[in-house]
Amino acid sequence: QVQLVESGGGLVQAGGSLRLSCTASGRTFSRGTMGWFRQAPGKEREFVGAIEWFASTSYYADSVKGRCAISRGNAENTVYLQMNSLKPEDTAVYYCAAGDWLGSRRIDDYQYWGQGTQVTVSS
Repeated sequence: QVQLVESGGGLVQAGGSLRLSCTASGRTFSRGTMGWFRQAPGKEREFVGAIEWFASTSYYADSVKGRCAISRGNAENTVYLQMNSLKPEDTAVYYCAAGDWLGSRRIDDYQYWGQGTQVTVSS
């Protein structure tokens, strides 16, 4: 059984930083992609960023580009989302996702999802 578990969410003031972690168990995604999505209250889930594991290529939504960085852990099952210069509009539940597609920003291309971790940015 594949499981993704996120950690690192919390409350932070605007301008602050957080690092989210995601650890997968049950399989690795060495030939696929691990990514982050978020969902704010009353809004649809949206793409934040992702990393193609083998090539270590990362890409981001325009809304977070320059403020976020995704990196891999040493093990083939951990990914991090470093978020800097956080804004109140970044407040959302952040979900880790993984799949076998490369280069995708589409929710449907990610087969596995974590339960989410809350990030709240106060103004």
